[in-house]
Amino acid sequence: MNQDSQLSGDADRRDTRPILIVPYMWIGDFVRNHTVVRVLNERWPNRPVDLLTTSLCAPLVDYMPGVRDAIVWDLPRGRLAVGRQLGLAKLLRERNYGTALVLPRTWKAAIAPALAGIPERVGFVGEFRFGLLNRWRWGEKKLPRFIDKNAALAQPDGAPLPAEWPVPQLRVPAEDIVRWRQANGLSAGAAVALAPGSVGASKRWTYYPEAARLLAERGLEVWVVGGPGEKGLAQEIVAAGGAGVRDLTGNDLRNGVLAMAAAGVAISNDSGLMHIAAALGTPTMGIFGPTSPYLWAPLNGLAATVVQDKSVLSCQPCQSTICKMNDHRCMRDIAAIEVVEIAQRVLGEAGARAST
Repeated sequence: MNQDSQLSGDADRRDTRPILIVPYMWIGDFVRNHTVVRVLNERWPNRPVDLLTTSLCAPLVDYMPGVRDAIVWDLPRGRLAVGRQLGLAKLLRERNYGTALVLPRTWKAAIAPALAGIPERVGFVGEFRFGLLNRWRWGEKKLPRFIDKNAALAQPDGAPLPAEWPVPQLRVPAEDIVRWRQANGLSAGAAVALAPGSVGASKRWTYYPEAARLLAERGLEVWVVGGPGEKGLAQEIVAAGGAGVRDLTGNDLRNGVLAMAAAGVAISNDSGLMHIAAALGTPTMGIFGPTSPYLWAPLNGLAATVVQDKSVLSCQPCQSTICKMNDHRCMRDIAAIEVVEIAQRVLGEAGARAST
């Protein structure tokens, strides 16, 4: 039996042992993990797929078709936490996994699958994981995008990348959206969802308050969506926008998913909520400055990719979380009125499609 016996095009399709995906746990990356799920579902329809997840990302799994179960297990980022690793290994052993795909390159991500004795543990070489993984993959640095690195692990070793990967999907039942609107006292009309947060200050467009005011003046309902870290931003946006702007930030990611599903259009920085909105099929505008849309935009495609086009900046894209050159011009030179007018056009196009 060759090294990639189970992960090969000629694998025994009678095998029904489940597969575990150990994913990256940032929200946007977690959404993109659904492409890996879909690749596995297509190749081995008889093998259930489970996702290891944190408490933060767990609500996303409820809306991911093709995932059997979420293994919710929080591990601290900054330390080994031996007891937690042993507890996770015990749980994984009881579930009789045949294969584990370990997407992160860290050695800590591979500990529990190894201790659980999962027969096939697939991942790229990295961080001295010899002995923890037993199905090595090489050539990660040659793969152009983050999704290529992850989804390639679900293919046979050395298989060429497809022209297009299956896109991530999140599906929210229509009745859940209706109940959510009612619980929050929201109308049934089209609304614009604003996602002003992101990991790293340089990815944050700073004109959301002005944009909210302009949208509200045009009679549109505006929602500010995000986590507890965006509460201060939300208050600033609400103060600028007036009565037509609602602060919907909170601790539960499920609330953000439902808000993005209910919105007529989403305007977002390069963030997890951008990937959520796109995977839901909500028309999504992504505002990019220091990061590359080619590398980091959703596979689903965006209704509009907003970048500054007034000047050529030698530092762009810098991929840095803090601006160190040109006084954040890659984001400052994107005017609020420009974003608002694009949003209205996107709303109009979505309404025209819905009426046909």
